[in-house]
Amino acid sequence: MTKAPHPSVGHIHLKVSDIDRALGFYRDLLGFELTQRFGNEAAFLGAGGYHHHIGLNTWHSKGGSAPANGTTGLYHSAFLYPDRAALGAVIKRVLDAGYTLDGAADHGVSEAVYLRDPDDNGIELYRDRAPEDWPRRDDGSLAMVNDRLDVDAIIREAA
Repeated sequence: MTKAPHPSVGHIHLKVSDIDRALGFYRDLLGFELTQRFGNEAAFLGAGGYHHHIGLNTWHSKGGSAPANGTTGLYHSAFLYPDRAALGAVIKRVLDAGYTLDGAADHGVSEAVYLRDPDDNGIELYRDRAPEDWPRRDDGSLAMVNDRLDVDAIIREAA
């Protein structure tokens, strides 16, 4: 019996109020590459030559405001960086641009920081540890944690 292929996440598409402002965040700070733009209505960004990991549009949200607290929707988008130095570099860029972190955590399997984009969408920036270093219980299942993360130490690795 052949096992069927498993699904994977292809991209996210976010409603934003201003394309240029969103591009300033996702392209200039987070480091994604602009692959296509449709005026002030939509933009597509990718990494590593991929056509797009992120779609941004103003089709139903131009000039709009963020959803109110207590409503449903996307909790956050998570962006994986290849190593600790790359994560430190992006954290430094977002802090230098005046964004503040909502939180930071060492999850055992990964190190992550949390913040909001210009449209108040939740963002996680993280790096994974090698799978052989992931904390496990006696039965082999993951034993993820929510420990304090030394963000300054990660930023220092970017230098």
